[in-house]
Amino acid sequence: MSCILNIETSTSVCSIALSQDGQCLLSKEDHSGYSHAEKLGSFVQEAISFADSHLIPLDAVAVSSGPGSYTGLRIGVSMAKGICYARDLKLIAIPTLEVLTVPILLGDEVEDDTLLCPMIDARRMEVYAAIYDRRLTQVREIRADVVDETTYREYLEKGKVCFFGNGASKCKEFLASPNATIIKNIEPLAKNMFPLAEKRIAQNKTEDVAYFEPFYLKDFVTKPAKKLL
Repeated sequence: MSCILNIETSTSVCSIALSQDGQCLLSKEDHSGYSHAEKLGSFVQEAISFADSHLIPLDAVAVSSGPGSYTGLRIGVSMAKGICYARDLKLIAIPTLEVLTVPILLGDEVEDDTLLCPMIDARRMEVYAAIYDRRLTQVREIRADVVDETTYREYLEKGKVCFFGNGASKCKEFLASPNATIIKNIEPLAKNMFPLAEKRIAQNKTEDVAYFEPFYLKDFVTKPAKKLL
């Protein structure tokens, strides 16, 4: 197993977590709004100091790779890449929508055959969303959806779908189906990243530190109406 510094800055919440051997050693969160530039550096320094003082060598940095806030993702990725360069560490990218699914997968709110639809608010009636099964197999790729009564109809007509994330509540009126469940207060947090990060380490799925960019920039930069900030 590995010691991983996890960084999540894709929404208004700024968080980090230090994990080792499947355990969270330290977690820091700030829910006060978009203060990532102010908070992230001190959070990261605290985590690194903890690891160094306990003689725990860092093996990798995992960062939430989007989609999400342009500014938040840039701050998180820049910090992650800087640490990887300075300490010669591996860089792991975790899609933000996968991070959102972790508390659902670990909980008992939904049945095994329920599809999972994490949503990140993209303003107006737009969300970034994907659909996964309970094994975290992607049923539908990440898209920028304009939500109306037809957006998820094909999935709701076939079975149960659980919607969550900060984009789900505003779509409630368009999800009026007996097969739809909305779970509130699910946020992408660094403390939920490390199971996904450790899996990628085991699979040797790491990023090129020099060329890695957040998913938001590569896939949505030509769609300015979809920007969060």
